Amino acid sequence: MVSKIREQLIHPPVPPLPPIPSPYGVAPEYVKKRAADLPNMASINIGELFTWLPKPIYPPPDPRNVRKAAEEALEKVDMSMIKPHHRVNILGSHHGFLILGGEPYAELLKTVKDVVERRTGARDIRLVLGVGLRHRENEIYIKRFKLDEYFGGKAFNVSPLDPGIPIETEIGVLYGIKRIYDADKIVHVHNTDVREVHFHRHVDRAFKPFGMSYARLETRSTYHHNLGPRGANFVARAIFNSRFVQEKWTFAAFLRASPIGILGVYADNDLERLDKKILIDNLRYYGVVMRLLSKIDECIVVLDFRAPIPYVFAGGVIFANFTGANIDLFDLDQPLPPYTWYTEAYYDEYNKPLIPEIPPVNPAIKVLVINYAWGGYPSVFWPKNIPTIVVGKEQAEVFKRDPQNIEFMKYAVVAEDLETAMDFAYKIAKTDKVLVFDGVYGSINMSRSLAEYLIDKVPEVEEELKKLLPKWLKQRGITSKDVIELAKYYNEPELEEIAKSLEKY
Repeated sequence: MVSKIREQLIHPPVPPLPPIPSPYGVAPEYVKKRAADLPNMASINIGELFTWLPKPIYPPPDPRNVRKAAEEALEKVDMSMIKPHHRVNILGSHHGFLILGGEPYAELLKTVKDVVERRTGARDIRLVLGVGLRHRENEIYIKRFKLDEYFGGKAFNVSPLDPGIPIETEIGVLYGIKRIYDADKIVHVHNTDVREVHFHRHVDRAFKPFGMSYARLETRSTYHHNLGPRGANFVARAIFNSRFVQEKWTFAAFLRASPIGILGVYADNDLERLDKKILIDNLRYYGVVMRLLSKIDECIVVLDFRAPIPYVFAGGVIFANFTGANIDLFDLDQPLPPYTWYTEAYYDEYNKPLIPEIPPVNPAIKVLVINYAWGGYPSVFWPKNIPTIVVGKEQAEVFKRDPQNIEFMKYAVVAEDLETAMDFAYKIAKTDKVLVFDGVYGSINMSRSLAEYLIDKVPEVEEELKKLLPKWLKQRGITSKDVIELAKYYNEPELEEIAKSLEKY
């Protein structure tokens, strides 16, 4: 009976998104084969494993679903502070375009522009997209989704090296990007994806772009290097709370990303309230998938997605998070994660942690195979810590010519093709369990053996989440009263069960 149920939950692999041209990756024609096409591959559907998860509005890939959800969410937002003569900057981030090919995020940006224009009469509306280390990345998306045309020639990519502007905050002067703030009013358009939870540990997630995508390099470096994970979360909040930003502030609109797809859109004038709602959603939806992946005892990881190494997805979870899946990244009592830029500096010449509080990289990862991934992000940490095979000399050249990864190939080997890489990986890893990070949402592509293994772990994960969710929320100061108020405001009465669990905890 158990094997029959398990068989019903195992499906053929889900085709990943195709490669796209990028200055940070190989040309699409060099990606000869995808990991999903390998023998003995399968997929598991996250919604079938955890039937209580909500149904996504995307996929199916229809941008009209996103537009409708955005328009409904924006009905509750006050836009009276925006006047017809005002210049308005709609602020976005490159991260949103990595989710499901970028079309849902692009549609949200377009919809926000249309609604603001219709309701306020403002005509000088511009799109300003912040980016991290890949300074040209948003140029790809502006062109791909015709955003420059949609915004009447007023869609701009900005980098942390662009001219800055000093912002007086309660902790001193910090620096934003001048073009981000060269408007009368700003609109914050982001997504709820947990993304670098190994950095921020889901503290002030909704505020984070103010210290990252919208900030000059000096302020971003405060986060990554000077203060480190968690300790620097208040930097973004300090910028947001500054008089300078508050005089320009209007509202936020967030694409509701989840491991199963896009659930809808949140919009709110109150970023604090929105941050709490995002927290509750993500601890449930991403929490259950991250707990499931943490159960993997051994596997070969294959990266096969159009993003830098840490940002490739498997069921909405990025590889950098799986690197630290041997600890609970949501538990604030846990030590520093195995990987962050901050802790990376605390390894000796043998790449062992200098202090015992830093755990090793997830030991379940036996071999890393890179079939398709971009450069543009410092990634030497991974081949130093995990046996790494790069597929094809063209993919190897991506890292060799990347100034942030000039030593990468000193620690990795090159295989002629994916089949050769996998043959070698099986011999090294001595396991046939394979986990694929290829950008697929809703399902996770993996070997059949790993699918069978994880399906058997579902009941255990369900029970763990019941105990961990109230703990995670309490650690972040969320009370049952907060949850009840959010349930009413967002019209989600099912949250009241979470409020009860907080009272009992």
